[in-house]
Amino acid sequence: MLPLLIEANELYQHIDDPNLLIIDLSSEENYQKGHIPGAINLPSSRLLCGELPVPNKRLSATQLETLCQDIGLTEQSLVVAYDDQMGPWAGRLIWTLNIAGHQNCSMLNGQLNSWKEAGLRLDLATSTPTPSQFSIDINETLSMDTEEIIKSLSDPHTTIWDARSSEEFSGEKVINAKKGGHIPGAQHFEWTDCLISTDNLRIKPAAELLSALEASGITPDNTIVTHCQAHRRSGLTYFVARYLGFQDIRCYDGSWFEWGNLSDTPVEK
Repeated sequence: MLPLLIEANELYQHIDDPNLLIIDLSSEENYQKGHIPGAINLPSSRLLCGELPVPNKRLSATQLETLCQDIGLTEQSLVVAYDDQMGPWAGRLIWTLNIAGHQNCSMLNGQLNSWKEAGLRLDLATSTPTPSQFSIDINETLSMDTEEIIKSLSDPHTTIWDARSSEEFSGEKVINAKKGGHIPGAQHFEWTDCLISTDNLRIKPAAELLSALEASGITPDNTIVTHCQAHRRSGLTYFVARYLGFQDIRCYDGSWFEWGNLSDTPVEK
């Protein structure tokens, strides 16, 4: 089993492991410019149900099992994910596979930049997965829907982690929604604040993150439900919470795209 957050040099030591399954969620254009040897290019759209009215919701059971089989996932697979958007798609993939019942998933710390900085070889050849017969075992505890969130608003042991920008959280900026603001009682900690910087895409040290999250009202003793606009950015915050040892971390996959377009959902600004 690989560490949840893996360094480039450690990944390189396992590069010939037949169970290693590296998933590159970059654009096809960036994938073709060079990727980790053996990495499979997976379009990020494969992580979305694609169905109206909220196309960013999680995959149906059929879509999920098809995805797992298409990428060649097996019970022995050691999945390592990275993307070209600072980590959110890699995090969403890990959440998606966790829902499917697969736990051996890691993120490359620093994304592909860290592999390049370590002077490790890039590959230009397209890798094609061998389809598998993986059977999913859905974990429903990793997500929460609108109705469940409304019921939890008065629960002192549930915390909503809003990973959007401060302008979106305050309601100053509204994206693809009829109303702006945030879920009542939600705590704000922007997803990019989990990174050292937008130039250094490595996850901040655990102690620093735990302290910053606690100051923002997000603590590991509560049930944490994270979201953003379309559950892309909160893919990273889900991963970070797992990395920090949070025992009950869930995602609101409808996110603000759903909440902000419903007429009867309460909003704070």
